[in-house]
Amino acid sequence: MAEKKKAKKDKPDVKGLLYKNPHIAKQDHKQFEKADKFAQGYKEFLDKGKTERECVNYAQQLLIKSGYKKFEPEKKYKPGDKVYKINRNKAVLAVTWGSADLREGLRINGAHIDSPRLDLKPNPLYEKKEIAYFKTHYYGGIRKYQWVTMPLAMHGVIIKKDGTKIEVNIGEDENDPVFGISDLLPHLAAKQNTRKLSEGITGEELNIIIGSLPFDEKDIDNAFKLNVLSLLNEKYAIDERDFTSAEIEFVPAFKARDFGFDRSMIGAYGQDDRICAYPALMAEIEVKAPYYTTLTILTDKEEIGSVGNTGLHSNYVYDFISYLAQNKGVDVKEVCENSACISSDVSAAYDPTFPSVFDEQSASYINHGCVFSKYTGAGGKYNASDASAEYMHKLIRIMDEAGVYWQVAELGAVDAGGGGTIAQYVAMFNIDVVDIGVPIIAMHAPFEIAGKLDLYNAYLAFKAFYADKK
Repeated sequence: MAEKKKAKKDKPDVKGLLYKNPHIAKQDHKQFEKADKFAQGYKEFLDKGKTERECVNYAQQLLIKSGYKKFEPEKKYKPGDKVYKINRNKAVLAVTWGSADLREGLRINGAHIDSPRLDLKPNPLYEKKEIAYFKTHYYGGIRKYQWVTMPLAMHGVIIKKDGTKIEVNIGEDENDPVFGISDLLPHLAAKQNTRKLSEGITGEELNIIIGSLPFDEKDIDNAFKLNVLSLLNEKYAIDERDFTSAEIEFVPAFKARDFGFDRSMIGAYGQDDRICAYPALMAEIEVKAPYYTTLTILTDKEEIGSVGNTGLHSNYVYDFISYLAQNKGVDVKEVCENSACISSDVSAAYDPTFPSVFDEQSASYINHGCVFSKYTGAGGKYNASDASAEYMHKLIRIMDEAGVYWQVAELGAVDAGGGGTIAQYVAMFNIDVVDIGVPIIAMHAPFEIAGKLDLYNAYLAFKAFYADKK
């Protein structure tokens, strides 16, 4: 009798156990057309908002045009009403009232609109050997050698003795003069070449050349400095004393541009973190009838630790949430406990030229989608906010249901460095929070690089977050 053949056991489909984040264009090439169109408005935002004040002005104009009204604590609001508040001309809070009881919490999205730059010192103007200069104090984590020998533009505000506010913007128009910082010619740089890279240019060498002609009067002291002052006085009716209370920032004078032969990327100054601020603002404006009340925050001072009364380490956001709670007669502590927040900030994109500072398995990649950063900080997660597994699952579920392309990453290799975001300060309000942003190449450089598909998927992610009803 022949032996009975054993039934062949089906092999499990082990391929389904693996996960790999795809390049978006390999799966959905047609999405690039939408991303490219969305990037046009973003580039305009970058060009018109090179400082936090300019970003606030631009955002306020869009909000008013979209029907937002100034928030009035005593006024009664209904679902769909849109309100906003400006904090000291440097931060924006925008709200769309939802249909849910406010005790169910808010849906919050916070991004920062300040970027690394060169600020003027309180007494900046001087001359040396027949050249007039401004002295600067750099703002944020810059690599100082990157800021020399490039065209710079002057932005900011000056408050005159009589209280008049003067807005300054010189160097952006093609007919404007530009300014800049000199460096040594290689022929004479032998000693400078022995410096460490971090000391190649020092802070006190970041002096901006602003003029080389004397005031047209013989035998006068400080003739070159005085000539610059006379030109500024002619244009703005200011004197040297007015600089003591001014806020003047010098930023790269070039505009945002398409980057690469295929125009798949954007090259520009200030993409950290305006590449998150712009889609956050657009998602807020476009939300119509949310279940949860939305709160979009464009904040200041993140680059120097979120300090001051326009940064998230202050109480201005918590106070505003308190006003919202009071408006509806509920407890702010209950509102915060049930709220959910996205801290919208960039991550470091994997750069094949410098692979040693990344963990390739836990890095973000250009045009692979928006980036979840479960935690930030440095070393052993110091100064971080570490999102819970439950909250990560909740947001990933939202993204998957909305068809958003996303990836999960750390900023870099564990001991290579680190960085923080506003997430840790939002968490202090007892609010669930995680970082979602856009990967950037050459972060904090005067010219940063980002993928259009990543920008677009950040926008889709923020829209999905605001549209969620579960």
